[in-house]
Amino acid sequence: MEVKKKGFFGRLVEGLTKTRNNLVSGLESLFSGSSIDEDFYEELEEILIMADIGIKTTTDIIENLREKVKENKIKDPQECKELLVQSIKEQMQTKDDAYDFENKKSVVMVIGVNGVGKTTSIGKLASQLKAKGNKVVVAAADTFRAAAIEQLTEWTNRAGVDVIAQKEGSDPAAVVYDAANAAKSRNADTLIIDTAGRLHNKKNLMEELRKIDRVISREWPEATRETLIVLDGTTGQNALVQAKQFSEVAQLSGIIITKLDGTAKGGIAIAIQSELGIPVKYIGVGEQIDDLQKFDADSFIDALFSVKE
Repeated sequence: MEVKKKGFFGRLVEGLTKTRNNLVSGLESLFSGSSIDEDFYEELEEILIMADIGIKTTTDIIENLREKVKENKIKDPQECKELLVQSIKEQMQTKDDAYDFENKKSVVMVIGVNGVGKTTSIGKLASQLKAKGNKVVVAAADTFRAAAIEQLTEWTNRAGVDVIAQKEGSDPAAVVYDAANAAKSRNADTLIIDTAGRLHNKKNLMEELRKIDRVISREWPEATRETLIVLDGTTGQNALVQAKQFSEVAQLSGIIITKLDGTAKGGIAIAIQSELGIPVKYIGVGEQIDDLQKFDADSFIDALFSVKE
């Protein structure tokens, strides 16, 4: 197990290269300066914003840093790096109960717009839950997108889990009704629901999610509920906008960020968690089935700031 973890850390370090290059080169020259003054903080602000950490989050990080510098009477910029890394880690920690749903009878609703890697993430998550001994059923409730059902079926076959689907254009709530009953009768531990992500039509989407919600509450009321949003890390601030919009139509409990390999916008993971107060729970750095992993704030920030494992 340890080997796999190291492998993933290595891939994470590799995947965040573009973001780190932007971030670290700027920070190195800043921290090798001679004093901590207003110019120092202004330059730091600029570097963090360029890495897509976002204005609000950057402001919070710098406020926190100012306090620590004052408190510890620090004069040398070099000593600031560790404080900065520590300050960001504190903002990113996930709560101890973040993954409780994995160990209970649960319904995991997955939402996100087309093209973010939603189907792939569901396949990978199903595979991992199965590997830890969970019996998993997947509901293909994204019934309006051409090929969504085929794609999901392919991933569930690869993961070796059951999929419940109807024909394209079916009522998503009807699919969820069938899936909830199948999950109960097969004594499943986890029901994962793939839902449509038509954000441009918020009213319809909200109504559809409400209908699905009512079906689950009626058919499997005792199940623990989890709602995950999938966001594409390469889109930077646009991912933050999507998360905000989806949080208006659904009660999000966690975030999956995909495609973190090969983006210069890796700092968006920090911005989203900090601005929305919704934890990043999984991150993806590639196409393999084990390239989706639980989010570990310490590893992520270390990989981002080039800190050795």
